[in-house]
Amino acid sequence: MDKAVDSPLSGKIVVVTRAEAQSREICEQLRVRGATVRLLPLISFAPPENCDALDAAVREVAAFDWVVFTSANAVQAVERRAEELQITLETLRLPQAVAVGPATSNAAEAAGFSVEYVATEHSGAGLAREFGAELRNKKVLLPRSDRANPDLPAALRKAGAAVTEVVAYRNLPPSTTDRGKVRDSLSGGIDAILFYSPSAVQNFVELAGRERLGTLQGRAVMVAIGPATAAALTSTGVQRIARSADTTMKAVVETLEGHLARTRRRPAVGANEE
Repeated sequence: MDKAVDSPLSGKIVVVTRAEAQSREICEQLRVRGATVRLLPLISFAPPENCDALDAAVREVAAFDWVVFTSANAVQAVERRAEELQITLETLRLPQAVAVGPATSNAAEAAGFSVEYVATEHSGAGLAREFGAELRNKKVLLPRSDRANPDLPAALRKAGAAVTEVVAYRNLPPSTTDRGKVRDSLSGGIDAILFYSPSAVQNFVELAGRERLGTLQGRAVMVAIGPATAAALTSTGVQRIARSADTTMKAVVETLEGHLARTRRRPAVGANEE
């Protein structure tokens, strides 16, 4: 465990809604800074109900010019399916890869892909704007969640790419999370809730209700990781949002610390935080 550091997070209660397996680093860093962490995983992952399209893409992966990865989960799903099909990715001529952010890039490199570009804006829309022109007339594989936003493949096709989109994994509410656990996690004074995806926002609303989310913003800041997550929160009526500059753990911590430092200096809480 790292040595404790002085931080505006000291003594604060932070709810983390990310999947448990992906939350270890952020939870550790929050605790190092003196925060009490309540883990409320609102996302879980499962294989596709039908793997035929994914299997075909994995078997013919060498036929693609590029693969676009929008999450480390997509990389791991492709890697896991290749293992189940007894295909060794490292022995194939893998397509060049584009990644939505550094964590996704690291996962892709570890799986044997050569990542040629990492989006500056860590979102599918940012990736399309920044790199879409490079994919013109190229065969592009896009493995994603079953609940992924349709804007990215549409933008890539508009840029001239021949996109094969496949469901690599399903994004589900975790079976272990119920309304009682949500209630317990939100009881007492909480200071912040971290949302990493629009799906987490949607699952929270389904479990706790839109009114509950609106009530919480009066005493807790909602931290949105990525523009799509911020848009999902805004659509529920939440106004008090701290938007992380990117998806890295460092950026998330800095966003939360910066917001708490500003609100500590002034009693009145502003309606919107950028």
